[in-house]
This record gives sequence, structure tokens and C-alpha cells, in this order.
Amino acid sequence: MQVAEILTFTDVLRASGRSPEIPEAADAYGWLVGSWELDCRRYAGEPVSIQGEAHFGWALEGRAIQDVWIMPIRSRRGSVADKTKNMFGTTLRVWDSSIQAWRINWRNPVHNHWEDQIGRWSGKDVVQIGVRANGTPTKWSFTEITKDSFHWLGEVLDVNGQTWKLEGEFFAKRLHG
Repeated sequence: MQVAEILTFTDVLRASGRSPEIPEAADAYGWLVGSWELDCRRYAGEPVSIQGEAHFGWALEGRAIQDVWIMPIRSRRGSVADKTKNMFGTTLRVWDSSIQAWRINWRNPVHNHWEDQIGRWSGKDVVQIGVRANGTPTKWSFTEITKDSFHWLGEVLDVNGQTWKLEGEFFAKRLHG
């Protein structure tokens, strides 16, 4: 086997944009590409005030969006004693044409938090639905979406099977430059 040029892992992972195989109307995540500052107001079900950051990019020949969510911000990471208020994880959102939706895989190895969901547009919002390994239904939503901001909610279905309980809440602003 002969490789024409030497590339880095990042070079072969990243893509310049959405694959033409994904219908424009189904592109629920392309608007996220770029860097964002995060204001975390609720995490693990508790009120907090933690600054974070998130970075999104096209990957896998434009068939996926990958991100990294970091909390607290990188310059404050050395002072994190409480792992439950600590995030350095990644999401891989891969287009699945067989269901006309995105398969979502979130991994935060800092405190072993794993989520698998299905995501798609729901009106003006992007909603991801899944079930944790313990059977708890989850719903993560991007709401109030603009070119430069969004509101993110992480919810779990209460044991009553009818009420969604807020576990996580972030307000995001796009970083420019």
C-alpha cells in the first residue's frame, strides 16, 4: 500500500462541509460548526454557574458532525476537584439515511457519562431522544437557535413517565475570529 501524502489524524477526520448524501432539510447540525462559549446554569440536576466551551466540525467525509464540550474552560481545568462538575467529552452525530435522522453518541470519560440518542429537527428545535443503560429516557434539545446563539436543555423522564426533569442547561454564544 502506498500513501500519496502524509496526513495527520485531524486531516483525515475533518471535512469541509456536509456530504451531498444528506438532504439540506435534514441537516440538523451544520449550523453548529465553529466555536462557542457556554454558560452552564444547571448541571447534574443542580443550579451552577460554570463557564465552558464547545467546538464543532464536519467529519467523516461530511457524513458526521463531531464536537468537544469542555467545562470548565480549558484555562480553569487544573482547579477542578469535583468530577461531577467536569466535562471534557465528545459527541459524534452521524447521518443514518435508513432512518432519515442522526445517530448520536456522547462520551464524557471524565466521569463515565455515556449517552446514545437519535436526533432530528422538530419544528424550530433540534431534539435528541434516547434511553440510558439503566432504562431512563432522555431528551436533549437545542432551542432558541440563531446564527450566533442557542439554548441547550438536557432532560430525563421522571419515574411517573409523564414529566421531563431538567438535568442540564447551557446558553451558548458563537465565538468569532
